[in-house]
Amino acid sequence: DKEFVERMFVTAPPHDIGKIGISDSILLKPGKLSPDEWEIMKQHCVIGAKILSDECRATQLLRGAQREGSGSYKDPLLEMASTIALTHHEKWNGKGYPRGLAGEAIPIEARIISLADVYDALTSHRPYKPAFSHEKSMEIVRDGVGSHFDPQVFEAFNSALPEIKSIKRKLSDRSPTYTFEELREVTRTVGACSSEPKSAVSADAALSS
Repeated sequence: DKEFVERMFVTAPPHDIGKIGISDSILLKPGKLSPDEWEIMKQHCVIGAKILSDECRATQLLRGAQREGSGSYKDPLLEMASTIALTHHEKWNGKGYPRGLAGEAIPIEARIISLADVYDALTSHRPYKPAFSHEKSMEIVRDGVGSHFDPQVFEAFNSALPEIKSIKRKLSDRSPTYTFEELREVTRTVGACSSEPKSAVSADAALSS
């Protein structure tokens, strides 16, 4: 679904926007988080969803003012962005957070971002870990298939590995600022291998359940 891929391209980047509400002492801690710190960290999903849904409501008010008598307006991009922010740490087996959603109750966009986010984190340097090799990262990802990750999403990801590795290497050799077309290439590569199942939960359902 080309339109779905294009929406993912626009709405995936702010998935961790809620981390602006988390203290740097937690975000940048080089060691393992304490149980209390971990509970605080998990709140970034709810914070991010609220930021984006509030922005969505502000947009509704603005559009309503511009279109007298036009009725309610919903921005599909902001709705999807809010859904991704809220649910990208849910797990296929229902042991994720913040709501413990399982299987296809997790929106497909969140299932895709979940795997991509973990792979990117594993292969990138973080304050608490060095960058892992592609091989080590894939070993960890494979161990999570069926528990953390949707098996079908993993199959789509795995089938696009040559392109993903090439793009990852290309972007790693550059400065952190990428062109619009480079980022679009990443989205199209992964999105071309994934389709949106009919059973995917809508943004409204994900936020109101």
